[in-house]
Formats: sequence, C-alpha cells, structure tokens
Amino acid sequence: MIPIRVEETGVEPVSVAEMRAYLRLASDETAEDALIAPLIPAARAAVEAQARRLLRPARFRVVLAAWPRLGLLPLPLSPLVAVLRAGLVDASGTLTEIDPGPVRIGPDPWEAPCLSFGPDLPPLGAASALIEVSAGCGGDGPPVPEPLVQALRLTVADWFENRGDVGGAGPPRALPPEAAGLAAACRRMRL
Repeated sequence: MIPIRVEETGVEPVSVAEMRAYLRLASDETAEDALIAPLIPAARAAVEAQARRLLRPARFRVVLAAWPRLGLLPLPLSPLVAVLRAGLVDASGTLTEIDPGPVRIGPDPWEAPCLSFGPDLPPLGAASALIEVSAGCGGDGPPVPEPLVQALRLTVADWFENRGDVGGAGPPRALPPEAAGLAAACRRMRL
C-alpha cells in the first residue's frame, strides 16, 4: 500500500521573493525569478526525501483490500494531520461514503505516523477501503521546522550559484553538505 498524492493544498515553504532576498539579489531584479521558481520545489523534494518529512501540505489517498489485522497502519507521511474521508469502493468502482470516525490518526503523527482503526468498521467483503488524509507541514499542520527551511534555502542557493557545473538539465545534484546535515538532524527514523 503506497499513499497516492491527490492534491497539493498549500504553498511552498519559501517564496521566490524570500529566496531573492536570501541570494542578495536586488528586489527589482526579477530576471533570475524564472530560474529560482523551479529550483524551490525541486529542492523541497530533495529535502523531503532526506528528512522523510513533508514540507508542504497535501492530500493523499490510501486504498486497502482489507482492514489491518492489528488495527494500525503505518504511513510514510510525516506529519500526518487529519483523516478527511473514508469510503468503500465496490467492484464497479462505486464509492459509498462511511463515517471516518473509527479511522483516526495514530499515537504520534510526527514520529510514528499511522492510522488507527476502531472495531466498528463495516466488513469489506469484495470492496476496498478508500481513505483520504492530509499530511505535511504548513496549512492545518505544524509549521515547517526552521532547520528544514534553512536546508531548503541552502539547497536552492547552492543549485543557483553552481548552475551548469554538473551536466544535464535535470535537478542539479544532491543536497549540499550543510543542508544534508540539517535535514539529517530532523530525519524521521524507520523501524
């Protein structure tokens, strides 16, 4: 079971204007904005991968063929913010909404994000369960930790200053060492 990102629901943790100020570019100098703007989401994705944390709020969909036997379903979405809806999908693809009350966020949405399932859920039979959750910092979630914001700034700055130093036109390269250290300090551990 892999959560499917359905929708980004918030803004990037760092704006183009903030990055322009961080890079010490003149406020009226907008010629570099076209380069800075795509670096921000690319750097955010790299920091998210390193820290195993979501820095931008989003909505995710989880589909289950059976309810978890022990009543807990770990999710790779930290921080987990809310259960938005739940439903049953039959073989024809028809969705029947159910009360999401028995589906709750587990004990620690930041360090051990999981869904907790109550005993009063309807049996699935041939249907599948569809659960939508919101996850990520910002929006309704907790604020982005400052070390991760700084890791994002450092990464964008490094990629901006060293553009063209690495072949290819894709994402420039891995996180710079300073940013990797900050992301590692906030990294969610796996068991």
